[in-house]
Amino acid sequence: MNSWRRLSKQWQNVAGQVPSGLRLSSVKGFLSLFLVGAFLSLAVAACSGGSGGEASAPSPGGASPVAASNKDPEITLVSFAVTKAAHEAIIPKFVEKWKQEKNQNVTFKTSYGGSGSQTRAVIDGLEADIVHLALAGDTQKIEKAGLIQPGWEKEVPNNGIVSKSVGAIATRPGNPKGIKTWADLAKDGVKVITADPKTSGVARWNFLALWNSVIKAGGDEQKATDFVTQIYTKNVQLLAKDAREATDAFFKQGQGDALINYENELILARQKGEKVEAIIPDVNISIDNPIAVVDKNVDKHGTREVTEAFVKYLFTPEAQQEFAKIGFRSVDETVAQNKEVKDKFPAVKTLGTVQDFGGWSEVQKKFFEDGAVFDKIQAKGK
Repeated sequence: MNSWRRLSKQWQNVAGQVPSGLRLSSVKGFLSLFLVGAFLSLAVAACSGGSGGEASAPSPGGASPVAASNKDPEITLVSFAVTKAAHEAIIPKFVEKWKQEKNQNVTFKTSYGGSGSQTRAVIDGLEADIVHLALAGDTQKIEKAGLIQPGWEKEVPNNGIVSKSVGAIATRPGNPKGIKTWADLAKDGVKVITADPKTSGVARWNFLALWNSVIKAGGDEQKATDFVTQIYTKNVQLLAKDAREATDAFFKQGQGDALINYENELILARQKGEKVEAIIPDVNISIDNPIAVVDKNVDKHGTREVTEAFVKYLFTPEAQQEFAKIGFRSVDETVAQNKEVKDKFPAVKTLGTVQDFGGWSEVQKKFFEDGAVFDKIQAKGK
């Protein structure tokens, strides 16, 4: 469409230079020659824009789209804190693959933090090309801000869910408080560490895991409310800003008797040398983490091809193996059924999903919006 606009403008400029007294037949001849020349120009431009074509010279106003596409691309990945180790292992593999296939050197800028905080940063101007967040509700906020096109979850496999986990409880060595289930976290004298649902997507999953444990056991909403109120107003010692800060407070600073966190974060802590005793409750929640291309930014940066290729690469067995190594449950069935991987993850008898509670839009509105259930619980603790 831009080519036709340029063509139209060129014709207007030329037509303005034709003498008014020129015979009609001359004008027709001139027009014919102009259109032939314009057609050939467009054909040459189309050919030069194909794969392997040579970049055209930059226009006075900046680099042409073709020239931009042949530059070594830079991708900005914004993700929630506990994915850092996986991405640090995956990114070099993709960089090498892209170099072999496209002869381009891809560089990555990365940002890791609480999912809620990362979401706000992107909406406020952090120009992410890709967001890998703790929950679909955060991705939907970026979509509503006009940065991601609707239908993003259908652009990649598994409805956009690229990593997943379940809720877990870490205890002190020997489990002196005798914690075996979610219900034990509400006992008198049990000091709990978790992240803050206002800043952390992990924390919202933690809250939902607690709520789900009551509902799946046959309790009603009042019982669920009483249960989470007891934990958050009486037993929670620290609400950290994100999952990583919660983990550090528990293991490095020695705070609390129990830590609620992703299973994968506890596996990673064990790999780093921490003595981790973890419980995976039989009644649990499927913690599903989506990935999405930030359409407005990739189009601005001219990075759509390489960005989409990286996102799709994250679903490959090679990349999923890296997620599994640091404790995420693989979304690739061949990886998940590998004996070494399968043996790492205890089976969960009753696994709830966010869809059981109406999806993230409903969950966010009911529990985490200003003035909703979590705020009311917090107010009771003051």
